[in-house]
Amino acid sequence: MLRSGLLLGHFWEFGAEEGDEVAGTPRIMTTASWPQVEENTDMATASKRQKTPEMPFVCLTDFQAQARERLSKTTWDYIEGGAGEGFTKEDNIAAFKKIRLRPRYLKDVSEVDTRTIIQGEKISAPICISPTGFHCLAWPDGEMSTARAAQAADICYITSTYASCTLEDIVATAPRGLRWFQLYVQRDRQLNKQLIQRVESLGFKALVITVDVPITGNRRHDIRNQVDLKTNLLLKDLRSPKESSGPCLQMSSIDPSNCWDDLSWLQSITQLPIILKGILTKEDAELAVKHNVQGIIVSNHGGRQLDEVLASGERGVEEVLNILKNEFHTSMTLTGCRSVAEINRDLIQFSRL
Repeated sequence: MLRSGLLLGHFWEFGAEEGDEVAGTPRIMTTASWPQVEENTDMATASKRQKTPEMPFVCLTDFQAQARERLSKTTWDYIEGGAGEGFTKEDNIAAFKKIRLRPRYLKDVSEVDTRTIIQGEKISAPICISPTGFHCLAWPDGEMSTARAAQAADICYITSTYASCTLEDIVATAPRGLRWFQLYVQRDRQLNKQLIQRVESLGFKALVITVDVPITGNRRHDIRNQVDLKTNLLLKDLRSPKESSGPCLQMSSIDPSNCWDDLSWLQSITQLPIILKGILTKEDAELAVKHNVQGIIVSNHGGRQLDEVLASGERGVEEVLNILKNEFHTSMTLTGCRSVAEINRDLIQFSRL
């Protein structure tokens, strides 16, 4: 779902072990991504900012407004734009606004613990940064800033296949951070194998397979702006620096023939838990369980694939994550939840308005 510049999805983890705080039930975690903000070097703008003190950012809408002001139109349209007429993107916002909380009172909430465990790893809150590419469009340090902010917030960062920084640089800049890797399955099986082995050796803890992009969606803003990432923005070679000798990988290398039967091959070449991103139907969720994947991320790609179905890099990301964590803590407190394990379906309802 998309709200205030955030792409929101839900992660469901299968096969919780005994002793887990949610044993026997799927674990839900929010994934979020947002446009980072690039400083405007225009002197008039800088002078204006010196005369008028900037208001503090208190919610994610503030970051969205600042990003729109500071990024170029082409970059903003690429980050914010949806597919087709934008119906799915609009429906995402409308659906999120219908969610209402059902608070329970007279419970001891003097201590509220937002921590949880995801795929065996502890995180400070059930929030992670979902995979988005080309962060260098918004800030020079790109995904390195994102990784450092995630490490500081003690949450999971899902690194995109199309990161504009090398995986080695991302790991080096935030060595203690919890990282998963999102894979667009490539036509070249050997390249997939090399890439998976590479992320394993770099300490990534899970493999997230995006399933809803056999081809790129019809993103009209990008077409009008003549954005062609396949030729205008060369990507970091997916092979390790030692193996790299050819041209950079192009986006057209995504394999449209990838199907359920291919999961067994992926499972045979890695020990990492496999999570499917982009599942939207009950039928596909059941197939995911049948094929022994460890979890799914329920997502429609922020409405950027199929229609009709910040301040500055690193500091801005940290502020966004802190806002999310604080709002989550507040919501838990006001609904009477002392731990993540106490969150359940009875706490929400959907408005008819």
